[in-house]
Amino acid sequence: MSTASSERKSYHVMDATDRVPVEVAVGVLIERDAHGREGRFLLTSRPEGKVYAGYWEFPGGKLEAGETVEQALRRELTEELGITIGEAHPWQVEVMDYPHARVRLHFCKVYTWDGVFEMREGQHMAWQSLPVEVMPVLPGTIPVLQWLAAERGHAGLTHQDSPAGD
Repeated sequence: MSTASSERKSYHVMDATDRVPVEVAVGVLIERDAHGREGRFLLTSRPEGKVYAGYWEFPGGKLEAGETVEQALRRELTEELGITIGEAHPWQVEVMDYPHARVRLHFCKVYTWDGVFEMREGQHMAWQSLPVEVMPVLPGTIPVLQWLAAERGHAGLTHQDSPAGD
C-alpha cells in the first residue's frame, strides 16, 4: 500500500466521494451612476418548485454543452428575466457544495442590458445595496456580498441570516 495518502500535497486531490461540480454562469447586474460608480445590484428569488425556493440569489444558470460562460449567462438571463445583456465582465469563481449539488459559480459583472424585466419563472426581483434587505440569502450569494463590501469599503453586515423578531 502506498504512503502517498499520508503526504501533504501542494494542491487539493479530490476524494473518490467528491462530486464533479456543475458549471454555472451568474450575473451580477449593477447600476452605475453618471460617474461610472457602482450602485445597486439585482437579486432574484428562486422560484417555487426549485431547490432553495424563496431564497435570494444573483440570477443565472447552468452551462449547456459547448457554451461559454458569457453565452450561458446571456441565454439564462433572457430565459429567466426577459432581458438582453451587454458585455459580461468575468469577476470571481467560487465552488459551493450544496446537499443537492456541487457547483462552480462563474460570477460576471453586467452593467448594461436591454429590455424590460419580466420574471418569467414566477420569481421576484429586488434592487439592493449593502446590507441587503431581502432574506433568506442563498449560501452561494454570501461570498459575492462580501466581495462587493470589500470593493466598496463597506464595513458591517452584508445580509441578515433570518427575519428579525416581531
